[in-house]
Amino acid sequence: MKKTRTHFPKIRRIAYEGPKSTNPLAFHHYNPDEVVDGKSVSAHMRFSVAYWHSFRGVGSDPFGPGTIVRPWEKGIDAISIAKTRLDAAFEFFQKIRAPFYCFHDRDIAPEGRSLAESNRNLDRVVAHAKQLQKATGVKLLWGTANLFSNPRYMCGAATNPDAHVFAYAAAQVKKALEVTKALGGENYVFWGGREGYETLLNTNLKREQEHLAAFLHMAVDYAKSIGFKGQFLIEPKPKEPTKHQYDFDVAAGIAFLRTFGLEQHFKFNIETNHATLAGHTFQHEIEVAAAQGLLGSIDANAGDELLGWDTDQFNTNVRELTLAMVSILRAGGLGKGGFNFDAKLRRPSIDPEDLFHAHIGGMDAYALAFKLARRILAEGKFTQFLQERYSSYDAGFGRAIEKRRVGFRDLNKLVLGKLGEPKPRSGKQEYLENLLNSYLHG
Repeated sequence: MKKTRTHFPKIRRIAYEGPKSTNPLAFHHYNPDEVVDGKSVSAHMRFSVAYWHSFRGVGSDPFGPGTIVRPWEKGIDAISIAKTRLDAAFEFFQKIRAPFYCFHDRDIAPEGRSLAESNRNLDRVVAHAKQLQKATGVKLLWGTANLFSNPRYMCGAATNPDAHVFAYAAAQVKKALEVTKALGGENYVFWGGREGYETLLNTNLKREQEHLAAFLHMAVDYAKSIGFKGQFLIEPKPKEPTKHQYDFDVAAGIAFLRTFGLEQHFKFNIETNHATLAGHTFQHEIEVAAAQGLLGSIDANAGDELLGWDTDQFNTNVRELTLAMVSILRAGGLGKGGFNFDAKLRRPSIDPEDLFHAHIGGMDAYALAFKLARRILAEGKFTQFLQERYSSYDAGFGRAIEKRRVGFRDLNKLVLGKLGEPKPRSGKQEYLENLLNSYLHG
């Protein structure tokens, strides 16, 4: 493969220099080569760069056009530009030491005037991506299809009232699955960006949900037919761009999957900012998925609680991330999933160097949270408190309740007899919050 020019000439591969370092272009907490429990921290974290934000984002927002202009966005045609952009991206992946990346089909290759032309464009660029992956060792965490940007999807893709649009979306996902398999993708994500409604005046909700289920079953069947072994993921979001999306949150997603017999084929890709928009905490969504064995992967970002839209910022809130990491580690980790930085630079952050500062901050914050969460779980103070708080269910009639061996008559007899009036026990929330702070600031 021909050697490409350097797109970040002033920046070397980011090194770990420790917490006392004052170098802004160094890791202070993320040491990818450190071995923990027999494997590297890099293997534990499985960080991924979101291609769409980092290499297709231009700094636009609902109130203005883009502000970011990259030097590599030049070429004689759209395909050559796409390949040069990939070269820049893989240089960045190596220098930031991210082992994975993620993309939508239309992120990496230009859409053509027909599906056939789009597929040809994708094949040409994917061949280049495959060479870059082989040369660098960077892998694809997950792929997906953009079923929301083109005007044909203005009323949804799988939930579109026009069967022609449904068919087109199916053909696009077919190709995206093939591409993801070809690049060794470990997961495939479904984000229903426009799978919802603006008004029920023109919406048959029951029919649309049944169509979405049929679409997902088709995807499962096709994946099996081509030998794709990756994990399918659902990414919940409550609103925006539609007023109400069918994958509102993890709980709604679980109900949908079980209603239509899909729960054996899908897990959840949980995004922090989507949890916020649903009125939940990040940790809540993780716990709901983990409780059902459906925790799959994480889109690592954050929203601004003072703004009402999906701002996709890099998350540096160590408290929030520590709580999330406790839940993730307690659930046994993410398996084939990882932490994908589905986050974008702020509109005024226009320098290529800002890409490094953003990812360094996110990776350091998650790595620090990982260390704190491991310590919290190892010392077991919160675990012990929870065990004691629920200990009445460990034996006797409490155990019988959990095993469904008693009913209302049995419990009524117990309360009227030897049990009598319960004695309230403190939940000790303030103590526990102080205990958490002792880890965060100790």
